[in-house]
Amino acid sequence: MNTKRIKIGVGFATGRRHFQKVLKTYIYNWHEECGLAQNESMEIHPIVAYDLRFANAKKTDFTNIQNELRDLVGDIYFADAEFIKKETDEMIRRGILSEKEVHLLFGSGYAGKRNAVLYTALKKGMDYLLFLDDDEYPIAVTNTRSTAVWGGQHVLKTHLEYIKDADITNGYHCGYISPIPQIAFNDTLKKEDFKQFIEALSNDIIRWDTIHSLMKNGGVTYADPGIITADRAQEVPETNCTKFISGSNLCIRLTGQKQIYPFYNPPGARGEDTFLSTCLTGSKVLRVPCYTFHDGFSTYKHLMDGVLPIKLKPILPDSGKVIDRFYNCCVGWVRYKPLLLYITQREDYGRRITEMRSALGETLPKVSKYFGKDDFVKIRKELDRYDANVRKHYDQFQKTKEVWERVLEDLRCEA
Repeated sequence: MNTKRIKIGVGFATGRRHFQKVLKTYIYNWHEECGLAQNESMEIHPIVAYDLRFANAKKTDFTNIQNELRDLVGDIYFADAEFIKKETDEMIRRGILSEKEVHLLFGSGYAGKRNAVLYTALKKGMDYLLFLDDDEYPIAVTNTRSTAVWGGQHVLKTHLEYIKDADITNGYHCGYISPIPQIAFNDTLKKEDFKQFIEALSNDIIRWDTIHSLMKNGGVTYADPGIITADRAQEVPETNCTKFISGSNLCIRLTGQKQIYPFYNPPGARGEDTFLSTCLTGSKVLRVPCYTFHDGFSTYKHLMDGVLPIKLKPILPDSGKVIDRFYNCCVGWVRYKPLLLYITQREDYGRRITEMRSALGETLPKVSKYFGKDDFVKIRKELDRYDANVRKHYDQFQKTKEVWERVLEDLRCEA
């Protein structure tokens, strides 16, 4: 009697030229450490959506994968522009989508790339889809001793243990998650000023208390040994009709689920995981005990070669790279917060935006002077722009879900 093999997609929305090194690390993790790749009851299929503009990469940086790696997994699928165009042209021809709706679902930005991966996983008949980022590795680091202590993580294996009883599972992150550097407060930027600035941009995930604690560790998030050794998952609580998840170390059950939602972000913003979070009121979402190490500044790529530093460097605002990353994240936060407030706290929206505008007006000149970057003062204009367009972005978000449901129905008819 033939038993149906479980098909697992592992999705990467990538643009970094060291992607193949990351993929190699994960494939060997699945094969050598977890024994999953040899399991005859399942198939593992990497699904790659790549952006050639992110780091001026070439197509071969993502597609020229060594045969010895291909032999260790199932078919590798590329959810690239060519594949998506072929699929959507056919849907346009049959009247499923319009050209404008194609751009809404699969346009530029992280949401479009994640939707391309999600669509490909559904098209290829995957049972589960695990999203991983190209700057995170299957390793955890703790600071329980005088030096950093490292340990490998069974990321995919852990998700598979729990996803059967959930709609979504989400792991933990350690390493350089936060873009906020360690700050030596002074007369130019006092602690109270920076607290006011962060609270203006914050949401239920980005909060001053957690940010302040993190800054004391030099911006490094260490894994909790109690979570690493736990053999249980915890249900993600709901706040303001939202179950907050991250977009990576994230597994979605694709079969037997009432509803599978698309990703969305306002044009030029991030937050695609946050807006997915606002759709999950009726879903069972579990936080599962596995970590990935987030290498947000691409400083520790040699971790994948077995180089384990005994100390992790603090994030200091002493380089243009660090300051630019912090600035870009602040822009991303302020661009998506109006829509988040509109969705989750609409009755209080006007007051909250007024408070944001006032706080930024007071603190941005100080933040700009401290970091020596005049662009920070432009963040106030970004708030004004995205506040003015919040209804338009909300309508786009609703339309994205409506269009996505049409695509899902078309896929069901094909099955």
